[in-house]
Amino acid sequence: MKEKELKRDKKTGRVIFTPEMKKDYTILFPMMAPIHFSILQRVFTHYGYKTELLTDTSPEIAQTGLKFIQNDMCYPAILSCGQMIHALMTGKYDLHKVALMITQTGGGCRASNYIMLLRKGLKRAGMDYIPVISLNLSGLEPNPGLKITLPMIRRAVAAVIYGDMLMCLKNQAEPYEVHKGETEKKVQQWIESLSDEMLHKDGYKIKVVERNLTKIAKDFDSIERDGKRRVKVGIVGEIYVKYAALGNNNLERFLREQDCEVNLPGMLNFVLFKIDNRIDDCKLYGGHRLKKFVCEKLFDYCTKIQNLFCDAIKNNSSFQVPAKYSHVKELCNGINGYGNKMGEGWLLTGEMLELAESGYENIVCTQPFGCLPNHISGKGMIRRVVETFPKANIVAVDYDAGAPKVNQENRIKLMLSIAKENLEKGEGK
Repeated sequence: MKEKELKRDKKTGRVIFTPEMKKDYTILFPMMAPIHFSILQRVFTHYGYKTELLTDTSPEIAQTGLKFIQNDMCYPAILSCGQMIHALMTGKYDLHKVALMITQTGGGCRASNYIMLLRKGLKRAGMDYIPVISLNLSGLEPNPGLKITLPMIRRAVAAVIYGDMLMCLKNQAEPYEVHKGETEKKVQQWIESLSDEMLHKDGYKIKVVERNLTKIAKDFDSIERDGKRRVKVGIVGEIYVKYAALGNNNLERFLREQDCEVNLPGMLNFVLFKIDNRIDDCKLYGGHRLKKFVCEKLFDYCTKIQNLFCDAIKNNSSFQVPAKYSHVKELCNGINGYGNKMGEGWLLTGEMLELAESGYENIVCTQPFGCLPNHISGKGMIRRVVETFPKANIVAVDYDAGAPKVNQENRIKLMLSIAKENLEKGEGK
């Protein structure tokens, strides 16, 4: 589409993604959680969008981000925006038939401003004619070419819980598998199966979700495991750096190489946290009655889905059941105020408490450069977590473009040396 044919917003000048673009534009979006996003991508495909998930993790991505995004911005912004601009500069895509998509939370975190940074970066790169789509549920920046419907939201919630299930069981099974590679093979088989359901069938309906979660639990429980005791390590932090291998220098893989069992708290808790915040805002500050009603219904629906997830693991496998959102919230009561909700807010502290309570007392708190809310609720709350659970063994690791990987891994190895001593003494799990 030629520059003169592009439709722009009269107030901001941004390029609007139109229904005509939906037909032949490819939408690119950055990688964060591979299992979750692989299934989520098929949700958009089902509704007629041509999408591509960016999987490149080359070192040039950070350098591209530093070049076209302000280098004093938070590390996740540099990486996620840098990944998209870098993809455009590879020559792989027709730049007049491509769009970018990024989430906006609508809160006070810088994540709400990534989209503006991305547009500025595109302008510096001479590509400001490329549409940037805001994916949000707050009514920000509407685009007539992207319609968020109730069935689409239900499919997305199903994709998130499927991702949580596969991630949870993979992390509990893989360190102990007798036949190496069996767990990963099952993960890939289920991703394909669930993605196919998202694309062609009703894989998002409650009964189908319940049936699939039960099947997944039984399938992974059939993996032969050695039963050897291993150091258990939880990972918390800013959501991008917590999940994205690009952001944390393949932290999960490094911990697995150290013969650890890794626990990554599920993504649905973060979704529930964000919805819960909207409900609290309506209660405290007022707002449209319909907004509060919709948020409450969505919260109840997500809670119901999470209950199915927990019941499937509890009733059909020998794996440990993750804590529900309500329990994580209760653990945080009196330790970090519920009004602290910028970024991951009190949820980050709650996840550390829940991990320590459930036997994953060795915790890596991923701290991205420039993320003040994360430093307050992460590193800033370590002392309180240790006071509550004295066996908690927590290390805060800073991630940014200038942080040497060897320094990060050495800090983690120091934490693991203490964890291994505790395991040998019988004090850890």
